Parts: sequence; C-alpha cells; structure tokens
Amino acid sequence: MTTVTFRMEGDRITGFTVQGHSGYAEEGSDIVCAAVTSAVRLTECAVNDILGLEASVRVKEESISLKLPGGLGETNESTCQTLLTALMVYLTQLHEEYPENIIVLEED
Repeated sequence: MTTVTFRMEGDRITGFTVQGHSGYAEEGSDIVCAAVTSAVRLTECAVNDILGLEASVRVKEESISLKLPGGLGETNESTCQTLLTALMVYLTQLHEEYPENIIVLEED
C-alpha cells in the first residue's frame, strides 16, 4: 500500500511524504503508482522549477518527501498552498477509487 502523509501546521501544509508500492499491479504496470508519481513530480516541478523555491526533496527507494522552505512571501505561500492542497485532494480522490492501494494521512 502507498501511504501519503501531509505534514501540517494548523491549516498550512508544510510538506508531504509518499512511501511504499500500492500493490495494484506489478511495478511498471501499476496505474495507481503511476498516478501518484506523476502528481508528485508535477507538484515538485511547479514548486522548485517554476517558482524557483528550492523546496527540500528527498528520494529514497519507494519514498519521496518534499518540505517547503521557510520565509515564503505571500504570493509564493498562497501558490504553494494551492498546489499542495490540490495534490491532497487528488490523492484523496485516488484513495476513494483504490482504498486498498493508497491511504492519505495528515500529521501535525
């Protein structure tokens, strides 16, 4: 199962960690893992490559984490919250379709 944990400070999302293989199908053929990977990469590219914010990204075997940097200006903070909230909503909807393959958690 893939576990997605969003780190929270109140209503603010500060980052996330995605761990594990969904188990929907074999690696390379797993549509759930592909959907998660694509959404996470898009979010990371938007934050780091488009906004240029240098969020901390850690990639390990079957795990990726992203942590927003501190001191974001109002515009970048708002944009990042929109991106991370959209990711959370998308992955939660994916959980509703594939409840045995992905779970989404929030952690203070």
